[in-house]
Amino acid sequence: MSAIPLKKYRSIANRSLQNVLAYRTSYVIGFLANTVNLLAIYFLWQGIYSGRSEVGGYTWDQMKTYLLVTFLANSVLSWYSETSISGKILDGSVAIDLLKPLDFQSARFSETLGASLLEGGMSAVLLTIFASFLSGITLPHSPLVYALFLLSLLGAILVKFGVVYLAALLCFWSTGSMGIVWTRIAVTNLLSGALVPLAFFPDWLERLALWLPFQSIIHTPTMIFLQQTGTAESLKLIALQAFWGIALWFAGKAMWNWAVRQVTIHGG
Repeated sequence: MSAIPLKKYRSIANRSLQNVLAYRTSYVIGFLANTVNLLAIYFLWQGIYSGRSEVGGYTWDQMKTYLLVTFLANSVLSWYSETSISGKILDGSVAIDLLKPLDFQSARFSETLGASLLEGGMSAVLLTIFASFLSGITLPHSPLVYALFLLSLLGAILVKFGVVYLAALLCFWSTGSMGIVWTRIAVTNLLSGALVPLAFFPDWLERLALWLPFQSIIHTPTMIFLQQTGTAESLKLIALQAFWGIALWFAGKAMWNWAVRQVTIHGG
């Protein structure tokens, strides 16, 4: 990768951003679907908190903030980014990528970052509008917390890309991607804290979830934003994100190399 100018990967990121803009009708539909999903989740939790001041150690104001941060962290790497990787494998266009002097994994990560610029930005706008109609949103007052939160969001993107990339590579041994995608989404949402905070889990499941990479996607950014961790603990959580991001990156490289050898052996 060192022999390849970095500007080529920047070009891939720019092209990915342009593709999202070019197919804006599809993106707008997805954006509206996410908006409906956010509203549904909000009113579901509003019903759960009806008549209660606290659930699982979270006040209703804290939970409202938790839901908004969860939505933002989940939206920066969307369905578009995930299906674009598996689509290349299933339609055979991955063979063309094998001929290019580019690292396949780095190129896909560049595409993800390009799409995330728009997706994350639009989600932030939606959340700002949504939050303006709510009262009691818990916002940090320290610039350091915001800096740590943004750093944790970058870590969340890296970890989620690693999980998505590994799941997408399974399509080398599958005739479709829907089952793989929905299984990946279900496991990720459950063990990351996207469905419910990990603190709501039984003790044994919470401990297990905290050892797995999925918690780096949602749990870490939300804990930092809600200021439930101090500066030292926040840095430890971000370091854990970096560990999992790097580990998943190398796992993706190993799986890609093995998959390509299998394809070559069978003449694919």
